[in-house]
Amino acid sequence: MTTPGEKTAVEWLASAAPDPDACWGAWERNPLGVALLPAGRLWDVLILPGELGRATLDVLTLLTDRPGPVLADFGASRLGFFVPAGTASHWIGTGVRGAGRGAWIAVPYPGRANPGRATAGVRWTVLPDGEGTLSDPVLLELAMHEAAARALAGECRNP
Repeated sequence: MTTPGEKTAVEWLASAAPDPDACWGAWERNPLGVALLPAGRLWDVLILPGELGRATLDVLTLLTDRPGPVLADFGASRLGFFVPAGTASHWIGTGVRGAGRGAWIAVPYPGRANPGRATAGVRWTVLPDGEGTLSDPVLLELAMHEAAARALAGECRNP
C-alpha cells in the first residue's frame, strides 16, 4: 500500500515522462522495477563519484532541511543529485558528470520495497518529496567543496 506522500512522489516523477501512463506501466512491468525518465524537463542530475557524493550529501544535509532527490547506483559508487533543469549544461567540475536535456535516467519506483525483484542496483538515498524539491546548485557546490576539503584535511593528518 502506498502512503499519500509516496503517491505524490510517484506522480511528480511520472510527470517528467513524455507519457506518464507508460512510465507507470514500466514500473509495474519492468522486472528491475525501474523506468527510464528524461533529464532536462523537470530536473537535471549531477553525478558524483561515490566517496565524494556520500560526503557531499552529509554536508548538504547540514546546510538545508531537505535536499532534493538523490539516487545511488550499486554499491553507491556514484550518487546522482537532482538539480534544476539546465544546471548540467553549464556545470564544470572535475569528476562530476551532468545528465541534462537528451539524457535518460533509470529511476526506481520511490518507496516501494520490491521483494524478489532486483532494482538494477539503483536505489533512492533521498526520496523525492512529490513537491518538486530539488537540490540548490549553489548549496550543492558549497557542500562539494566542504566535503573535498574535509577529505583532504583527513589525508594530510593521516599520510
